[in-house]
Amino acid sequence: MITSMTGFGRGEHSSNGYQVTVEIKTLNSRYLDISVRMPQSIQDKEIKLKEFVQKEISRGKVNLNINVDRTKSAGPAIKLNEELVKSYSSILRDLRSTGNIDEPITVRDLLQFNDIFETRKEDEKEVRVIWECTENALKSALENLNTMRKNEGQELKSDLSNLVTGISKQLDDVIEISDKRAPEVREKLQTRIKKMISEEQIDPDRMEMEIALLVDKMDINEEVIRLQSHLKFFLEALEAAEPVGRRLNFLCQEINRELNTIGSKANDSKVAHHIVLGKEKLEQVREQVQNIE
Repeated sequence: MITSMTGFGRGEHSSNGYQVTVEIKTLNSRYLDISVRMPQSIQDKEIKLKEFVQKEISRGKVNLNINVDRTKSAGPAIKLNEELVKSYSSILRDLRSTGNIDEPITVRDLLQFNDIFETRKEDEKEVRVIWECTENALKSALENLNTMRKNEGQELKSDLSNLVTGISKQLDDVIEISDKRAPEVREKLQTRIKKMISEEQIDPDRMEMEIALLVDKMDINEEVIRLQSHLKFFLEALEAAEPVGRRLNFLCQEINRELNTIGSKANDSKVAHHIVLGKEKLEQVREQVQNIE
């Protein structure tokens, strides 16, 4: 199945006071490149996260963003550093005594020290909950991402099929023109042979060489057969179940090579016109193929 390399997926999952949101964005890339942004509590799961993604995506640039939020039932995310509070209180009392200050120490005074509060680290149980939520949210995000990529892939498949069929039609016109030119080519060949025969001295080697060169130059049958084969393989690849982006890219190169050779060997303005039209369609094909996994 044709799958686009570009897409977006989002998934959420909540449990025991935690809500995890996973967002995945994929872009075109020659190879698989996975970038992960995650909270500190599950940093050690990065390799496992990438393995999850690799099972679903074979090529492209993947940006994975994981966000963890506490719900009300999880309680506050910060805690009081009791040791610091005691230390600051002692310092303030010493300051009050040394400066003969009558005013009592208040909570407002202690709140001037920002580091008396610190982020509460999750315990092992909470980390397990966060990871379970992450797995479920990631699964949902990947499903949504793949749905989007497959839908876009079907549109690409339809467009590519029409373009390749268009190239094939241009090739049919080239074949028709070449068949009609056969008598003209034969006449040119006969004229050149008669001219060489009419000369006082005939060089048999030169005559054979001239005939061989002329025939080879104007005969596009081999190139036509190869091009028809490449176009056939391209359409078949669009129906394949596995990722075919690299295969399609290679076939584009081969199709382009045969189109160039036919245009060069035919040496005919009408043929050249159809070759140009075919190459225009091929350029659109190549642009679309860059989006395919």
